[in-house]
Amino acid sequence: MLAFIDESGDPGLKIEKGSSRYFTIALVVFEDKDEALSCDQRIQLLKKEIGWNEASEFHFKRNSDKIRRAFLQAVSPYNFFYYGIVINKDSQKLWGEGFKNKESFYKYACGLVFENAKEKLNKAIIVIDKSGNLDFRHHLAKYLRRKINSGAIKKVKMQRSDGNNLLQLADYVAGVINRSIKSKRKWADGYRKIIAHREIYVQIWPK
Repeated sequence: MLAFIDESGDPGLKIEKGSSRYFTIALVVFEDKDEALSCDQRIQLLKKEIGWNEASEFHFKRNSDKIRRAFLQAVSPYNFFYYGIVINKDSQKLWGEGFKNKESFYKYACGLVFENAKEKLNKAIIVIDKSGNLDFRHHLAKYLRRKINSGAIKKVKMQRSDGNNLLQLADYVAGVINRSIKSKRKWADGYRKIIAHREIYVQIWPK
């Protein structure tokens, strides 16, 4: 079992000074390694189809609507599933001291997504984006390694997303979830509908 995790948004609470309103974590899981390989190869082929260099990286935030739709339609037939957690930082419920500390914030957010997914995870190899947010990957890896003996997680690995197409998929899923919450943005629901059949559970907290 292979699982890939990435985030969208930031943990800052000073929304009036530019922090994102939502912080989203996506967990993408393949139960079968051959299926993961097939999806990886399809993403690589898509780069050729759209005229990109084979070393190019898909990134939801930077890509055009046309590329986003092509990517999501390309991966949608493959047998993966995903979980998500969205933290609404504009809520009055985020008043505790713990939410002013990045480590506590990350730990809580990671705890939510893995608690929701624990029944599906069995000796999973978790892959984290090595080139992503430094604080996020540090605290996430620390949190996950404490969970290794639970049976749900076998190993935690860090790889660069520019060399891992399935981490790029996790980036896309995080971006899709985050965009769908922002109902006034273009294609807010459209992207998520393309891969809706792969969704297990997306929790928005607090309600």
